[in-house]
Amino acid sequence: MDNEFHTGFVSIVGRPNAGKSTLLNQIIGQKISIMSDKPQTTRNKIQGVWTKDNVQAVFIDTPGIHKPKHALGEYMVKAATSALAHMDLILYVVDVSLPWGTGEEYIVELLKQSDTPVFFIANKIDLVHPDQLMVFLNELHEKHQFAEWIPISAAERNNLEILEELIISYLPEGPKYYPDDTITDQPERFITAELIREKVLQLTREEIPHSIAVVVEQMQERPDGMLYVDAIIYVERDSQKGIIIGKRGELLKEVGKLARADIQTLLGSKVYLDLWVKVKKGWRKDIELLRNFGYDSRER
Repeated sequence: MDNEFHTGFVSIVGRPNAGKSTLLNQIIGQKISIMSDKPQTTRNKIQGVWTKDNVQAVFIDTPGIHKPKHALGEYMVKAATSALAHMDLILYVVDVSLPWGTGEEYIVELLKQSDTPVFFIANKIDLVHPDQLMVFLNELHEKHQFAEWIPISAAERNNLEILEELIISYLPEGPKYYPDDTITDQPERFITAELIREKVLQLTREEIPHSIAVVVEQMQERPDGMLYVDAIIYVERDSQKGIIIGKRGELLKEVGKLARADIQTLLGSKVYLDLWVKVKKGWRKDIELLRNFGYDSRER
């Protein structure tokens, strides 16, 4: 590897639940993008900054590209596809434990419209037999052209060092955009809201994960050094509110406990987290509410 400093912008794209957020968090070395086993977890473009001796890469983690069913879905897909422009490198993450389908073909067609080098990231190799993986990759290699093919397991960190070295080799020489200790340009309120939403995703199922939004109303440091966080979890129906609160408030308490631990780790200070649950009927279809909740397609 040369001694020149490399810098650039790297977009991470793929289908929902392909492991994009896990990959970003593993490279950065800290959780900045929330993870769950539910598809369509990431709703905004998350910007993470990776700085080493001779590189600073600015990563854009995008929502999974899928067929939208409502205004929120349309926003998410627009956010993802807009991240293909003005990049130095694109990482196309594919879950190799799942069959290749029309959704992947749609993404490949989008990528063909870009002049940016694309890495095919074959993720979750720990879930498939090596022979099955080779057949999968050989069949695709005959159909599609990519700058590099890298089999990895983001969760297990398999081959991540190889991927990181390849990323550095493709980035142009240039200056640093951020100080060395910067890991994200997202506001503290946004990351805090996402960590709360992650815990709801982990503790609920069926329609609940897709029906929630989290808004941090207040973040204020008190004289004793404690950071006070006041946040609202919005749902679409009264029945969902009851589920999230839980019997005797137990589920909401568990959300608060888990989220508070992550927020304290990220911000480095003691946190008092005050959570509320409110109903906003049909918010995913309401353009004005989407903007109020931070999903504003006019910025894309």
